[in-house]
Amino acid sequence: MNASPSPYQIKAFTYVARERSFSRAARALNVTQSSVTQHVAKLENLMGTQLFIRRRDGLELTRAGIELFSITDRLATLDQLVTEKVNDYSALTDGSIRLIANAPRPAMPIIARYGELYPKVQIDFTLYDWTTAMTLLYERQVDMAIVTEPQENPALVIHELRRSKYMVHMRADHRLAKKPVLSLVDLQTETLVLPEDGSLTQRIANRKIKKHGLTFQRILKTTTFPMVKEALLHGLGVGLLLENSLYPSDNLVAIPVHEMLEEYRDCVVIPRDKKDLRLIQSFLGVCIDGTVAEPQKSA
Repeated sequence: MNASPSPYQIKAFTYVARERSFSRAARALNVTQSSVTQHVAKLENLMGTQLFIRRRDGLELTRAGIELFSITDRLATLDQLVTEKVNDYSALTDGSIRLIANAPRPAMPIIARYGELYPKVQIDFTLYDWTTAMTLLYERQVDMAIVTEPQENPALVIHELRRSKYMVHMRADHRLAKKPVLSLVDLQTETLVLPEDGSLTQRIANRKIKKHGLTFQRILKTTTFPMVKEALLHGLGVGLLLENSLYPSDNLVAIPVHEMLEEYRDCVVIPRDKKDLRLIQSFLGVCIDGTVAEPQKSA
């Protein structure tokens, strides 16, 4: 007869997988780190396989770990829903939300507004490229994401927040900065600054360049959207980015591109079985409220 894992082993594994850390999982569960470590070790021994790979920058799930987490995280979500129903929460006082995005905006203004309304709720926020963001959603490693043009999937709930167009961003003193509209042909002699491999922006830019038979001799790939902005401010080139995807700056201008006038959806995406959690609903409410104020321009 095969032995069954204990509820403590499953819970310990799930929180370690969520937090990517034994110490953070222990704090979340309000138990000792050694207890969490022992439960996970016993589960690995029971399964006869490793569930985590210890790396210098944290833990990484193995294939077996990913498959198990896709099930246990659903169980933990159901347990959380039951607890909320039983306790009949009258107010949100604490908790945490794992949020990711593929650009700083509109995510950061929403986080700022949410923090004003629910100051005791912890938001764990990280930027990822579009491809990684969708993978993390499918693997249930995050609670929600704000991404552009997410892939449709029955396991995900998608709410559109806004639509925007790609524009060419450059320093206000750039020789092309006074043009009302530009063509990709006008940019061929410029260094084109793009986010990293896996980004939706790079994918769309490459498709447009290929479609119109153009060649860009100099393309600078950066790691994140903030790095794109820094590169533009330092005069390293021009960037193709969605309008309002960066914090406004008097030192940068955004100009429409003749070949890129179509609109793209910025959406909040939630694993379907997490959508009814009170914390998720509260954050979604702020997302679709539409009252997030735009900041004043600055350098």
